[in-house]
Amino acid sequence: MIQTIADALAAQGYDKMTPVQDAVIAPELDGADLLVSAQTGSGKTVAFGLAIAPTLLGDETHFGRAAAPLALVIAPTRELAMQVSRELTWLYGKAGAIVATCVGGMDTRTERRTLDRGAHIVVATPGRLCDHIKRNNIDLTDLRAVVLDEADEMLDLGFREDLEFILGESPATRRTLMFSATVPAAIGKLAKSYQRDAQRVSVVSDGKQHSDIEYRALTVNPRDTENAILNILRFYEAKNAIVFCNTRAAVARLTARLTNRNFSVVALSGELSQTERTNALQSLRDGRARVCVATDVAARGIDLPNLELVIHADLPTNADTLLHRSGRTGRAGRKGVSALIVPPKMRSKATRLMGWAKLDAEWALPPSAAEVNAADQERLLNDEAWTTPAPEDAVEFVAELVERYTPAQLATAFVNLHRSRGSAPEELSNPGDGKENAPRMEFGKSIWFSISTGRNDGAEPRTLLPMLCRVGDMTRDDIGAIRVQPRHSYVEVAEGAVPKLVNALGKDMKAEDGVTLTRLDGVPDFGPRTGRPENKGSGKPRFDKEAKPPHRGKPAYDPDAPKPARKPRPPRDDAAPAEYKPRTAESKPRSAPAAKPKRDATRPPKSHKTERTPMKAGEKPKSKPVWKDKPAGAASDKPAARAKAVWKKPAKEGAPSRDAKPTGGYNRASDASKRFTPPGKGKGPKK
Repeated sequence: MIQTIADALAAQGYDKMTPVQDAVIAPELDGADLLVSAQTGSGKTVAFGLAIAPTLLGDETHFGRAAAPLALVIAPTRELAMQVSRELTWLYGKAGAIVATCVGGMDTRTERRTLDRGAHIVVATPGRLCDHIKRNNIDLTDLRAVVLDEADEMLDLGFREDLEFILGESPATRRTLMFSATVPAAIGKLAKSYQRDAQRVSVVSDGKQHSDIEYRALTVNPRDTENAILNILRFYEAKNAIVFCNTRAAVARLTARLTNRNFSVVALSGELSQTERTNALQSLRDGRARVCVATDVAARGIDLPNLELVIHADLPTNADTLLHRSGRTGRAGRKGVSALIVPPKMRSKATRLMGWAKLDAEWALPPSAAEVNAADQERLLNDEAWTTPAPEDAVEFVAELVERYTPAQLATAFVNLHRSRGSAPEELSNPGDGKENAPRMEFGKSIWFSISTGRNDGAEPRTLLPMLCRVGDMTRDDIGAIRVQPRHSYVEVAEGAVPKLVNALGKDMKAEDGVTLTRLDGVPDFGPRTGRPENKGSGKPRFDKEAKPPHRGKPAYDPDAPKPARKPRPPRDDAAPAEYKPRTAESKPRSAPAAKPKRDATRPPKSHKTERTPMKAGEKPKSKPVWKDKPAGAASDKPAARAKAVWKKPAKEGAPSRDAKPTGGYNRASDASKRFTPPGKGKGPKK
C-alpha cells in the first residue's frame, strides 16, 4: 500500500480493513476492471479509493500539478456525491490530491472555474457531468479510471443513457470499476459493454445481513402513527435519527409536527435546494439537529457516525429500499435500531418485505407513555451529572441551594427540569386486529348530552365527533355513541371526560356556530328507529302508509267442481250499428262492392314510359317524343304560379338603381373585393 494512503487510514483510526476493502486491494486485481457487490455500510467508498490509488499514483507517493482529471467518480444523488468527495479528500489528503465536485443544484460557473484550475479527481452526478462534457468544460483525455458508485441505483433512476454517454466519451484505455449492493441483469449488460475482462468480486458477510441492526415491527393504530413516532424518538433518545417518508408532503407535515414538539429536526427531500440539503446534513453531523425527516433521497450512501435509529413512517415499496434505508445505521460495526410503523392492514405487506429481504423482525407495540417515562428515569439515574463535580464558580450557589431547600424539593426540581427538556410522551390507543367488523369493547360508565343540532341542520356523526374533540378537549376514545335526530342529537361521553368537557365549554356549554350542549339525567328516549329520514325537500314529516289487508291466496283447483253459470247477456238493439248482429238464413244478402271506374282512354298511363311511334330503318328522331293524345306546345292545364312579391328598399334620390348594371370603378363585376357572398353560399362544396 502507498505510504501516504496508509498514513491517512491510520489517522482516521483504521486498524483493520473490512472484507470488501481487503478484496479489492488483492495483488491479482491490480489494474483490472472490477464489478464489486457488497452490502450497504461495508466501506465501499474507501474500498474503491484504495483500488484506484495505484492507477492514479503509480510508484509515486504524491500527486503532481493538477490539470485534467485523472479519475471520475459518479454517484446517483447529490448527497452521496458530496459524501464521497469528503471521504476521498481525507484519504488522498496527505498525497496532495485536489478533489472537485460537479453536482446538480450548484452554480455551473463556479464548477467550470474549478475545472479550469485543474483537479486530480472529479466526483459528479450523471446529469451535471454530461452537461460539462457537452459544453467542453472538462477534458477527459488524461482519464485513467472511472468509478460508478451505487450503479444499480443510477440505472433505477433512469441514468442509463447518461452513463453510456460518459463512458463513450472516456478513453478506451481507462479502468472501469462498478460498485453496487446488488448486481441485476442491467448491471451485467452494462459491464459487458464498457468493461474489459471485468473481475467479479462478491463479498458476503460472515453472519446474517445487517447483523448489527435490531429490526422492530411496531403495530400501530392508523390515527396514532405520528404519536407513535414521537414515543419512539423519546424512548431511544438517539444522538441522531432518520424518519423516512414516501412523499414530500408527508415530510413537510411530520417536520412541522416534530418542530412544534420541541425536537431539533431538519427536512431532506427533493423539493429543497442543494444548499438547504447540504446544510441539513451538516447540522446533523455537528449536533445542531438530532432528527432528520427525509424521503428516499437519503436512503443511499448517507453516512452519519452517530446515527442510531431509523424509523420507517411509511413502509418502503420494495425490499432493496428497506435494506438501504436501514443501512444508514449499524455501519462499520456500530449498533442501530430500525423500527417499522405497521398499521394492522399493512401487516401482510410488512411480512412480505421482511421475507424478501431475509430479515427477522420482532413484532411488538410502540412504547407507551409509561415505558417512555421509565426509560427517562433509567437514563437519569445513570447520568454522569451525579458524579461530575460542581464548577468552581457554582460551589457557593450549590451550598445556598442545600441550605435553602430540602432534599425532596431539590430532587423534585431536578426531575421537573429534566423532563422539561424533552417532549411529553403520548398515550396510544389499542391498534386492534384491523378487522372492520370486530365487536366494540364495552364503553363503561357514561353521561349523555343533548346537542342543539340535528339531521335537518346537516349534522352527522362524522362532523359532530371532530367538533366535540376540538372544543371539548377530548379524544375520540372519550366519546361513545352518537344518535342524530331530525332537530337535535345525543352524544355519550365517558364519565371521566365530563369535567374536561364542562371546563372547556364553560357555564353556557356553547360549542361552535351557536351549538349548545345540555347534560341529561339518564339515557334519552331515541324513539322508533326508521329506515329512512324525513322528507328534506318538503319539510313535512313522513307519515306511514295505511296497512294493507293480508293477502288471501288462490283457492285450490278442483276439476270436479261445477263450473259457475254464465251471466245472461243484455238484449241487443238491432238499430245500433256498432253492435255485432249474427247472420241468419232470413238475413238479406250482402251488396256487392261498387266497381272502380275505368281509366279514361284520353289520359296517358301513369307509367313514366310513353307510347312511341315505331321508326323506320335509318330514320333519325326529329324531336323528343310527346304524348299522342296531347299535341306538342299545348298549354298546361295547371294554373300559372303566382309570382312572389318581393319588398325592395326605396332608392335614395339621385342614387343609382339596384337593377342598373355597373358601369365601372369599384362597382364593376371584375372587382372581387366588393362582392358579397352570403354565409354557406361559397363556391364549390366544402371539403
